Amino acid sequence: MQRRQHNADLPWLHGEVATRMADRLQIIRDQPEQVLDWSEDAGALPPALLAACPKARFRRVDETAAVRSPEGWLGKLTRALRGGEAERLPAGAVMPASAGLLWSNMRLHLAASPPELLKTWRQALQPEGFVMFSTLGPGSLRQIRDIYQARGWGVPHVPFVDMHDLGDMMVEAGFADPVMDQEVLRLTYVTPEALLAEWRALGANLDPARTAGLRTPRWRAQLCAALAETAGPDGRIVLDVEVVYGHAFRAPDKGPAVAADTRIDLADMKLMLRKPTPRK
Repeated sequence: MQRRQHNADLPWLHGEVATRMADRLQIIRDQPEQVLDWSEDAGALPPALLAACPKARFRRVDETAAVRSPEGWLGKLTRALRGGEAERLPAGAVMPASAGLLWSNMRLHLAASPPELLKTWRQALQPEGFVMFSTLGPGSLRQIRDIYQARGWGVPHVPFVDMHDLGDMMVEAGFADPVMDQEVLRLTYVTPEALLAEWRALGANLDPARTAGLRTPRWRAQLCAALAETAGPDGRIVLDVEVVYGHAFRAPDKGPAVAADTRIDLADMKLMLRKPTPRK
């Protein structure tokens, strides 16, 4: 997470997904004054997002800020000269009800608890605020899962949540009328080494059930051989990536609970019946 959040070079897959998600911004009618970017990467914000919110102040949540030393003047100057970036904000400094739009690209599937992260997002949004996110769905990396399962290698990645379950989680977290959709991107690679190098750059296996310890060069050779066996007639290795998109409004806070019925103690009821009715 720390490596990705401080790498200015956005992975091409994340950049492509961000562009596709930004195409959905036309559904936003009210211009947000504050946009909170809660993504995995530190790359430049998509031009479509900047164009859709021309008057907004952009802030980027930095979930590793608490473990970093304060940024000096040279770092600030470098970021300013680089352009197209948002002001960094430690996750612990995000004020409740501060954002009109919360934008999250390829972050939710890395959360230890997606429901808890959704609740955190809702807390950061203003009343009637809007969340828009992308994440990986369970159709992703199917080919690699099949290889791991056939050889008893454990799990290759964190579990990805189905879009219908994500919709339920959003309602439970306090969002209204969530809209979910997905698409499958089919990627092809010339060699197993090219596939592994790209996905290593995209992240790591954060699942607690993953195999403990380091893999050996012999195991890597076996994985490359297994991937090579899946190549099609054109010699290219196919890997499917399911991208899930979601957006919703922040639902109003629930009022105090009202009991469905009222119960009165029998002794109190007798006292009420004995009490004389005032004359008019």
